Amino acid sequence: MVRPLLILDSSAMNNTKLASNAIWRICLISVGLIFLSACTLNKQYHTQYETCHTAAPHTECKASTVVDFQDTADPDANYSLGFIEFDDQGQLHDRKQLSYLIDDLYSRADNNSLLIVVFVHGWQHNAQHNDRFVHNFHETLRMLSQEESQAARLEMRKTRQIAGVYLGWRGRSLDIPGINATTFWERKNTAHTVGRGGVAEVLSRLEEIRNLKISMDHTNPITQTRLVIIGHSFGGAIVFTALSQILMERFVQTKGPVGVASDVRGFGDLVVLLNPAFEATQFLNHRLMSNERGHYFDSQYPVLAVLTSESDWATKYAFWAGRAVSTLFNTYKDIKYVNKATNTEEIISEGSANRTAIGHFKPIETHFLEYKPDAKAEDDMVTYQRVKKEWSEDAPGNTVEFNYSILHHQNNSVSHNPYLIIQADKRIIPNHSDIFSNEVGDFIRNFILLSVQDD
Repeated sequence: MVRPLLILDSSAMNNTKLASNAIWRICLISVGLIFLSACTLNKQYHTQYETCHTAAPHTECKASTVVDFQDTADPDANYSLGFIEFDDQGQLHDRKQLSYLIDDLYSRADNNSLLIVVFVHGWQHNAQHNDRFVHNFHETLRMLSQEESQAARLEMRKTRQIAGVYLGWRGRSLDIPGINATTFWERKNTAHTVGRGGVAEVLSRLEEIRNLKISMDHTNPITQTRLVIIGHSFGGAIVFTALSQILMERFVQTKGPVGVASDVRGFGDLVVLLNPAFEATQFLNHRLMSNERGHYFDSQYPVLAVLTSESDWATKYAFWAGRAVSTLFNTYKDIKYVNKATNTEEIISEGSANRTAIGHFKPIETHFLEYKPDAKAEDDMVTYQRVKKEWSEDAPGNTVEFNYSILHHQNNSVSHNPYLIIQADKRIIPNHSDIFSNEVGDFIRNFILLSVQDD
């Protein structure tokens, strides 16, 4: 009589296990479905190949490839903004989108000089019309157009038309608040993939517009077309991945001792990276190369500026922790070199550089951007003229005063080094994504105007 009872108990236990396993499978499937439903689509948002002429871009041009902002009350504020979008493999969603925008820019360049400003967004953003960074970039272009118009009148030259280009990719892959923070490393890998994809082609085509226009306007350099590229967070990683080898090649072409015959060429006229999320090792060759030259002319303007907040937790702490784990079995050595600014031998730890984001790696930091607590709003052209003068006097220990901030040249690089690694006061950039404040905008707009001024 005992044996049947045991058989019955065993059968009941098996049934319980089967039921339990079924519940777990259902739970796992449910969680999986939740995650799948929360994944953002790898899609193109600007599918209408047309130019939308409007004073209300956020409501009337949601899917347009090109927005032509027209403010009849303030023509100085007019600008255009075009969109180019990439998939997770770095390929253009549709090459017709690129063709339409390039044709539009060539058409604008027929009778006008342009200031082309490219923005590549970072983590948790995309090219959707209601994305916060799309709105912020619209406003940045509007204000830059006003300042360019004022500068042109002051310098008695023709005004450049402001032409913005927004490069979109799937920086936000999950829509679940809190949990979407776990996508940091997965999106980092995607950013580098995108940078190795079609971004270099797009930026090169934009530079070709600049170069062709300059070749046509060589007798009148005061109206030359200019190109500036800005990348934020993983957008900075995309830009640097796409342009790193090009920057190195162009530096070598003008490398030399005192008496070298030319200034260092960059890509376009200026590359700005804001809180970029990539390791310092990717920049080490550029640092050592620029230090080795040792001397730059007063006519040398910045070609690369990296601006990182001292309080950016994402690139300062989360980045370091992730790199410490993912590079656990890497091998390293120390790099010894003579710092030409101090004439002393210094050591760079490859291991530390490979775990630390570029903007937080002290051995390569060249400047500090200090907040001006007593700043008073002043005329934009007063700031611009002061920035031009003080940059011409650039040297270790000197400063350049902007409207809301002061740029301190530390003793870690020689005068007019074209590569600036700047740590920013936390009151200027409080965290990873607050990059469109008045203080940051004032600095970047004046830096752009400084770098694109005519020879």
